[in-house]
Amino acid sequence: MFTGIVEAIGSESPLPRSPKSLLENVRKVKSADGNPPPPLSAVAELGDYDGDGDDSSGGGRGTSLTVSNAGEILGDAHLGDSISVNGTCLTITHFTPTTFTVGISPETLRRTTLHSLRPSTPLNLERALTPSARMGGHIVQGHVDTVAAIVSKTPDGNALTVRLQPRDQGILRYVVEKGFVALDGVSLTVTRVFDGVQGEGGGWWEVMLVAYTQEKVVITKKEVGDEVNVEVDMVGKYVEKGVRAYFEGRDGGAMAGLVERAVERVVRERLEEKEKDVR
Repeated sequence: MFTGIVEAIGSESPLPRSPKSLLENVRKVKSADGNPPPPLSAVAELGDYDGDGDDSSGGGRGTSLTVSNAGEILGDAHLGDSISVNGTCLTITHFTPTTFTVGISPETLRRTTLHSLRPSTPLNLERALTPSARMGGHIVQGHVDTVAAIVSKTPDGNALTVRLQPRDQGILRYVVEKGFVALDGVSLTVTRVFDGVQGEGGGWWEVMLVAYTQEKVVITKKEVGDEVNVEVDMVGKYVEKGVRAYFEGRDGGAMAGLVERAVERVVRERLEEKEKDVR
């Protein structure tokens, strides 16, 4: 579980090719200006997901991703730890003081933007939440629901409004104005929602990033047409499932009892108010 508050952001950084890697899409990452890279994070290795894969015991001959210059968040890392990479909860299979490797399942590749990553692609990174941590964002599971394309980026003073259109239009029922949404793992507040035209789609929502946030996340580095990982607030899903079970008679009466108690309480409060007015 995560909070949607990014701890590190990606940048270009040089990392030699691993001699043990069987991945074909791995190349050296060069620094654009020739200067030493900042202590941030970037994709160092990316595996093909169409056949060949990581031959290590941790990778299990599947697709793996190695992230470099991540020392800032690896001080307390352990094998098997969960870490959010662009909003996707992944498991650490290998790490050094400055790099870590995670395995990526076929389901994750289908659901997220990770299949399109290239070396030097910047990444949002966040460690899993601890019981004593402050909840600065909202509860983010790292389970991506769909991806959304950036439709527009509009400056508003020193803030930036970003409009996004989800690939799965059905996800819009969980997106509400002033509600939460996680974009590439970043907890953001929805400022506007358009549910689209019935049968035609075209729905979208907007978020606004203040100047400070723009410097700390990768979405501002993406262009119109690029995609981001989306995770909606899971509370809406549970509410929808409970209400649907009630109306379909599959809740064993639990929801009915809850509704009855709520109605009784409202009626009781209204009657008490009327009695006070009479006195």
